[in-house]
Amino acid sequence: MQICPSKIRIRQEIARLRAAGQTIGLVPTMGFLHEGHLQLMRRAAQHADAVVATIFVNPTQFGPNEDLSRYPRDLERDLDLLRAEGVAAVFTPSPEEMYLPSADAIVDVPSLSGILQGALRPGHFQGVATVVSKLFNITQPDLAVFGEKDYQQLALIRKMVRDLDMPVRIIGHPTAREADGLAMSSRNVRLSPAQRAAAPILNAALTHAEHHPLPSAEAYVTQVSQHLAREALCDIKSVEIRDRENFTALSGPLHRPAVILLAVAFGDVLLIDQRVITPGKDSS
Repeated sequence: MQICPSKIRIRQEIARLRAAGQTIGLVPTMGFLHEGHLQLMRRAAQHADAVVATIFVNPTQFGPNEDLSRYPRDLERDLDLLRAEGVAAVFTPSPEEMYLPSADAIVDVPSLSGILQGALRPGHFQGVATVVSKLFNITQPDLAVFGEKDYQQLALIRKMVRDLDMPVRIIGHPTAREADGLAMSSRNVRLSPAQRAAAPILNAALTHAEHHPLPSAEAYVTQVSQHLAREALCDIKSVEIRDRENFTALSGPLHRPAVILLAVAFGDVLLIDQRVITPGKDSS
């Protein structure tokens, strides 16, 4: 596995893989890898000859009061995990390598960047769109794999690729979960024991909604909110239901698949989760 800390070095490695006739599957990460990330690597390997990972804690997607400095990091452990998965190359740039001192160009998807998580975290999705477009430009992959846990992020990247004619196939992968249902996240390690014990309520609330059809979008929001409110450690930031494809707000009876999106804080740790609801379908 080639470790490439510079843009020049990763481009050289990509050129070598291309010269050997290999297709490239990209998996962007912020490191501190867990089983969910490794599933993304395996999914990419199913669709491409060579998997290229990136490890970069992107400062432009963190707000001034967010947890950039506390975001967990363990590069050597991450590299060992990626070697075991057969990853061909890893791009590990510094912020100075990724962003020129005078850089001020950004990529924005206004219809998606200012709602839901974007409203809670102003500037977050501009940072996401900008860094992902940069990673696509640097590595020129055939495809890229992203987790569905960050459902709004996945929708935003798909729209960015479509709107800007980027020649990258975007593949979404189902949310990886712990045995108790909590969505896997690098931030989970920052939960206290009590918070960690309480956090599976996000999945429980979504699973209950999935298995118990309700008459309206508003009823789903109310039910999920009430379920979460049973847990005193939950600080509910957002419970929303949106059209699964175009993220338009929904009201009244559901006539097409919708996605329920949660943002819930446990202390200063913000967790997100989601569930697609299909009208008339009870998954129990």
